[in-house]
Amino acid sequence: MKGFFMAALVVSCAFTFMLAVQAQQAAPKEHSMTGCLKKGTEADTYMVTDVEGNGPKTIGIVSSTANLAPHVGHKIEVTGTAVPAKEAETEPKVPKAAHYMKLTAVKMISTTCP
Repeated sequence: MKGFFMAALVVSCAFTFMLAVQAQQAAPKEHSMTGCLKKGTEADTYMVTDVEGNGPKTIGIVSSTANLAPHVGHKIEVTGTAVPAKEAETEPKVPKAAHYMKLTAVKMISTTCP
């Protein structure tokens, strides 16, 4: 009987560990990108253009916890999580872009953009 309870305990611990690993893999990871902030075509929409690096050159902003309005025309670093294009493009106000993000932070790099 004691062996049965030990085996059940080991199996339940292994199952819990597998669920925890799977949850970590599914959670989107935050990343940062740098570029120029521009207003979108719709009111209160924004996009980042001239993105530095080898990745996508435009970012459509799906949502932001930071106030973006004061940074229009500035070179900024945005931090947040990626949003799949299929999901972002269902939102009619999100500007079309090569990459989409939900922002959690914005850092001004320069008051001018190249």
